[in-house]
Amino acid sequence: MANERTGRRKFWFWAAVSGVVSAGVFLAAAELVALLVAPDGSPILAVGSFVIDIVPQPFKEFAIATFGEYDKVALLVGLALAVLVASAVAGLLQYLRRPLGVVALVIAGGVSVAAIVTRAGASPFAAIPPIAGTIAGCLILWFLATRLRRWSSASIHSAPQVSADTEPVAATAQPVERPTVHPKGTAAPATVDRRMFFRVTAIAGASALIIGVGARAVINATAGSISAVRKALNLPAPRTVVTIPAGAELDIPGISPLFTPNADFYRVDTALTVPSVDPGTWRLVIDGMVDQRVELTFDDLVGMGVNEYAITLTCVSNEVGGDLLGNAVWLGVPIREVLKLAGPKSGADMVLSRSIDGFTASTPLESLTDDGLDAILAVGMNGETLPLEHGFPVRMVVPGLYGYVSATKWLSELKVTTFDADEAYWTPRGYSAKAPVKFSSRLDTPRTGEAIPAGRTPVAGVAWAQTVGIDRVEVSIDDGDWQAATLSSPINEDTWVQWFVDWDATVGTHYVAVRAVNKNGDVQIEERAPIAPDGSTGWQRTLIRVT
Repeated sequence: MANERTGRRKFWFWAAVSGVVSAGVFLAAAELVALLVAPDGSPILAVGSFVIDIVPQPFKEFAIATFGEYDKVALLVGLALAVLVASAVAGLLQYLRRPLGVVALVIAGGVSVAAIVTRAGASPFAAIPPIAGTIAGCLILWFLATRLRRWSSASIHSAPQVSADTEPVAATAQPVERPTVHPKGTAAPATVDRRMFFRVTAIAGASALIIGVGARAVINATAGSISAVRKALNLPAPRTVVTIPAGAELDIPGISPLFTPNADFYRVDTALTVPSVDPGTWRLVIDGMVDQRVELTFDDLVGMGVNEYAITLTCVSNEVGGDLLGNAVWLGVPIREVLKLAGPKSGADMVLSRSIDGFTASTPLESLTDDGLDAILAVGMNGETLPLEHGFPVRMVVPGLYGYVSATKWLSELKVTTFDADEAYWTPRGYSAKAPVKFSSRLDTPRTGEAIPAGRTPVAGVAWAQTVGIDRVEVSIDDGDWQAATLSSPINEDTWVQWFVDWDATVGTHYVAVRAVNKNGDVQIEERAPIAPDGSTGWQRTLIRVT
């Protein structure tokens, strides 16, 4: 009996392997067909995007806080592990209780199809890849499980069964059963099925790996071609440029630079993979509550004339002291000029912007039409064409509003509507429909956990109050009196300013607190509040160790 149990466990292992290989065939076939007929038909990416859409707010906050801009990588790794476990279970089910494994694979295929066809902008053929993958995976699973059952049945039932509780019987007490003799050149049925199982498993597994990786590489090469298009794109010279005043940037080691390099600029969005949008075929539709529907090409947009704008962007997921904000010089066209082409109707109070990947944002119409606010459709960033991951070819940049209600990337549509009639992506997920940025301050240096030597040292960082401006920043050490910091010269009221206080640090552990005061005389909110529903609040208090 012990030998029988060991033998069965061996076959359970190979059953799990057959499930994993079948899932690999499923994904590889889907990727291959996606390459041929519908690049947007990848099951793993569609399901991943679906997970992003349905994930509860606390998990979303945890992912961003834990993994930052690598949250999507973490999601893909998690999905891969889930697929691995689920496919192994499907293999066991097909071996032990057929056809439950195939049924499980069909259900997975159905989920993939649903996830794909319900995505915004899905092509008419987007359902074909997961259907083809499901068929291929089911056929392989059925074949492998059938061969495995034959092999296991022949192996287990042909093995001598000896009970440990039975006394040995003399050789003369029972007739001797002679082994079956097979014709010369043939193998026992168990051997045939075992060889066929291993042969097909190896071929299917290797083919799935090569075809799946190859197909995905070719699909990803499209992004490479768009990258080449981006690099070759010549944007018109700006009609106006940003003037940087003297003293705008402080020369203090460890402080955030005045402008955040594109490679370091934070990225938080719902796109599992960076959309590849050809500016030659890109279109922006302005419709809804307008006098006339307008459709612009990329050349139409930049032909309206572009200007430079210095604007700090802030993500609603930025915790007190966090780094989900950045400052840049943007090149773009005022949104108010674009909306004038369509003529918003009376009664409209919101613009629902839509991304190529289906994301939507609800922006107050007044924030986009106010002559005193530089809300723009950006095509350039920090002296270069807008990077792919930051929304190429066109994105929105609106000062004074958190990104989830204003900073739509890979923009495709502006729908003039009302807050009563429409809601955006994050509103039903626990966030406010309107979200003005809460002004705040951050300590950049000294950093928590890094010991500094005793003596005179600068305490420095940045502060922001978009559309209003920073009046002063104050620092308190060990709950002492508030000291006014020295500010850099502001570029404008839409960008952050740098600040510093010289501190004679003494040996020991010290608490440093920072707060800002805006030009309206409002003091930064002291009480801590979470990021939902409309942004975090609180003074940053940092523990500094001096040696």
